[in-house]
Amino acid sequence: MDQTILLALLQDGLTTGAIYVLLAVGLLIAFSVTRVIFIPQGDLMSFAALTLASLIGHRIPGTVWMLDALCAWALVLSLVRGHWQALLSYGLGPAVLTLGAWAAVRYGVPTPVSMLLSLCVVTALGPLLYRFAYEPLGEASMLPLLIVSMALHFVLIGIGLYCFGAEGVSTPALTDASFDAGPLQVSGQSLCVGLVCLVMVGALRWLSVSTLYGKALRAAASDRLGARLIGVDPALSGRAAFALASLTAAVSGLLIAPITPLAYDTGFEIGLKGFVAAVIGGLASYPLAAAGALVVGLLESFSGFWASQYRNIIVFALLIPVLIWLSLARGNAEDQA
Repeated sequence: MDQTILLALLQDGLTTGAIYVLLAVGLLIAFSVTRVIFIPQGDLMSFAALTLASLIGHRIPGTVWMLDALCAWALVLSLVRGHWQALLSYGLGPAVLTLGAWAAVRYGVPTPVSMLLSLCVVTALGPLLYRFAYEPLGEASMLPLLIVSMALHFVLIGIGLYCFGAEGVSTPALTDASFDAGPLQVSGQSLCVGLVCLVMVGALRWLSVSTLYGKALRAAASDRLGARLIGVDPALSGRAAFALASLTAAVSGLLIAPITPLAYDTGFEIGLKGFVAAVIGGLASYPLAAAGALVVGLLESFSGFWASQYRNIIVFALLIPVLIWLSLARGNAEDQA
């Protein structure tokens, strides 16, 4: 392996690792607040890319109709209970997004506008999925929540197949620029991925530390009962956590689609690699999860060069030593206690 190949593999590994960072952080946010392992996060990532491809292709994406249906259901339930303020969130919000999608298809809009519209549509799906799939379970244990996550994943890939078809899509790159750095040609898309990852992680850090809503989410993550006693609504905090998880999934989909074609079901495998990174962080530590995501990205890149047929096996086998180490660490902590 010469220096050029080594640097190219490093660039590829860090680029995909940055995307896994976003997925791992989103999964940790959802898990820490709601105890839900958000398996459908990968499906939402695919939906974001497919939504953008539909808008660029002058077609109304199926995710818009899915959003309208869920919002109509939520609106009816809210009005029956006398919650008239739901007209704003479940009535006006989806109407604006639907009109925006129709205008984008009918008249054509710049690609950045279509990307923003795709982000809004997919992000709005997260709180609705939480409300209908997870919120009714209340204080259920993790096993029923995991079973619901798997069931929801299969429902979403079925909807994705019906709405978008089986073919994969690629979306336009954020930039076609490239830069020479010695023997390596650095892709502008890779730089954009890294920059967006840094901005997103920094924004989420600022949200959790410096805003009232972020502090409420941190309170719900650290002590659900104590947060409820001081007035933090568990339903509202759960929906907010899923909105952030869906946002990170949507951003990841728009970043990776120019690099790797995405179909209705390919997000599941990518989401699992984000889950591996989250497990490395013990499903609790954001810095460790971010470091684990970069390790997963680099391991995938180099194993794809040396043993491409075993790439996924090598990546997922990383869970074995991590789980053994976490088990031993927990056992030592219990012995000391």
